[in-house]
Amino acid sequence: MSKVLNGVYIDGSWRAGNAVLDVINPATEEMLAQVSVGDALAVTQAVDAASAAFSDWSKSTGRDRAALLRKIAQGVNEQREPLMHLQSRNNGKPLFEAAIDVDDVIATFEYYAGVAEAMDAGQDCPVDLPSADFSARLRREPCGVVGLIVPWNFPMVTTAWKLAPALVAGCCVVLKPSEVTPLAELQLARVMAEAGLPAGVFNLVCGTGLAVGAPLAADPRVAKISFTGSNAVGVQVMQRAAETIKGVSLELGGKSSLLVLADADLDLAVELACGGGFFNAGQMCSATSRVLVADSLADEFLQRLQKRVEGIRVADPFADEVEMGALINRVQYQRVLGHIQRGVEDGARLLCGGERPADLAKGFFIRPTVFTDVPLDSALWNEEIFGPVLCVRRFATEDEAIALANHSDFGLVASVVSRDNETAERVANALQAGLVWINAPQVIFPQAAWGGYKQSSIGRELGPWGLAAFQEIKHVIRSN
Repeated sequence: MSKVLNGVYIDGSWRAGNAVLDVINPATEEMLAQVSVGDALAVTQAVDAASAAFSDWSKSTGRDRAALLRKIAQGVNEQREPLMHLQSRNNGKPLFEAAIDVDDVIATFEYYAGVAEAMDAGQDCPVDLPSADFSARLRREPCGVVGLIVPWNFPMVTTAWKLAPALVAGCCVVLKPSEVTPLAELQLARVMAEAGLPAGVFNLVCGTGLAVGAPLAADPRVAKISFTGSNAVGVQVMQRAAETIKGVSLELGGKSSLLVLADADLDLAVELACGGGFFNAGQMCSATSRVLVADSLADEFLQRLQKRVEGIRVADPFADEVEMGALINRVQYQRVLGHIQRGVEDGARLLCGGERPADLAKGFFIRPTVFTDVPLDSALWNEEIFGPVLCVRRFATEDEAIALANHSDFGLVASVVSRDNETAERVANALQAGLVWINAPQVIFPQAAWGGYKQSSIGRELGPWGLAAFQEIKHVIRSN
């Protein structure tokens, strides 16, 4: 095994932490690497560095920031293949999924580079006032030092979604990667250093939520926390941030629906159900794990779905023709199996899956799972499983389908399958979700917002909204 990797990057230099965490390959259960991680002192030092760098970085031009973001995008692109393999080994996802992730990172930095190039011309824009005795101008300024806390299910992707707009806004950053999947973020930090980002503008502290995340959220010099993860931890982040009244952006859970309307293309509906439920082994806040099917199509849909699901190849991420990889770790593996067992006990009918593949003795693998007849009060129907589990339910009318989809504590995404554009648009407009796909896979563009209603989110990421999350608004009014 190679030497312990430094997992603390502060003020342009790598440092050893005060403890070592093992990084496990979820497909083999073998140790992939060891990373030295930080603590509250490392967080303090990282915030020190970010605070010292803020004055110069916040005064840099949008054009200067754009040039650096393009260099970062180029650096990621040059390392595309090794980053794909690194993500697959650390996360357990198939290589084709990791390729999508890396391409998303490149696209995000490229998009925000374009946004940065347009910033200078838009600064100090005049504001119309009702009185000729006064004039006003509008400024958008960086909110300050920001803390970014990212999850393990999409390494480097959620980092890019937060980091690129934060840098464009003129903020200095302290990033806490997931302690489960830190390897891609460590490599991204090296790419950023090679791109020439000034020391202190970007800092990284690996470690646990208690040792690193909590003091980062509580530090009074941190102006904003952007967190992606579970609702339970999101509550803790808000509580810590409230102590110093800092800004908070949260991207949390989901329990989303795919609505298969009576005129749907069944082949398309089956593929979208599998993609929405089993991509990344279902470990997505956007998983459309509730599949609502019109009564007239339900029997045929279930037959086709079962056949398709039972044919999904679950295997090592680097195996030929693999379609689904491993869950992230033993804790998550056992949690998902527990949900499946409780679903059976609650009276749901297990149509297929729900167990380890017979040919995989090691690794945290679960066959893709489909339930029908799930009680509406079951945890399987209401709680985010974060695993490869679909629940299928029939509906009689369009209004019933919309009501079932909206009856949730969450409102992140939804999908609609229909041959009729007018019907599909009407249903999409009625759904309480931040993003709705019509006859489309879960494609995400950096130009469109990410985030949802209810307990799914506070704020939005991506697009101009992602940039605004790291900006303060200032108006200057003077007497003429």
